[in-house]
Amino acid sequence: MDDILTRFIQNELGRLHGAMTFRLILQPTMASIWAIKDGLKDARNGNHLYFWALLTEKGHRKEIFQSGWKSVRNVFFLGLIMDTIYQLWQLKAFYPFEALFTAAILPTIPYLLFRGPVNFWMRSKMPKDKLAIKPAS
Repeated sequence: MDDILTRFIQNELGRLHGAMTFRLILQPTMASIWAIKDGLKDARNGNHLYFWALLTEKGHRKEIFQSGWKSVRNVFFLGLIMDTIYQLWQLKAFYPFEALFTAAILPTIPYLLFRGPVNFWMRSKMPKDKLAIKPAS
C-alpha cells in the first residue's frame, strides 16, 4: 500500500513539470470560463450561490450538481484523454485512478471557486428591480 501511495504522489508531482504541462493551465482555465458563464446565468436567474446551494438545498442537489457537471464534463473528459496520453508517453504505463484524480481535480476546484463568487458579485451590481430572487427550498 505504501508503494502505491508513494508512486501516486511521485507521479502527481511529476505532472507539474516536463511534457504536457500546458494541460495544468488549460483545464483550470476552461473550467473557470464555464464557471463565470454559469455564475452570470445564476445571477440573472436569481439562483443561490452554487457551492452553498449544493450543500444546503437537499431537494435540488441532483439538479444543481447536474448543472455543474454539464459544464465541466467536457473539460473532465479532455483531461482524462490528455492524462492517459501523458501516462502512456512519459510513464510507459497507465494508472486509471491517477488519470481520474487528475482529470477531476483540475476542473473542479476552479469551477467551485469561481461560479458562486461571480454570481454574488453580479447580483451585488444588478439593480434590485432586475433581480429574480428565488426563495430557499
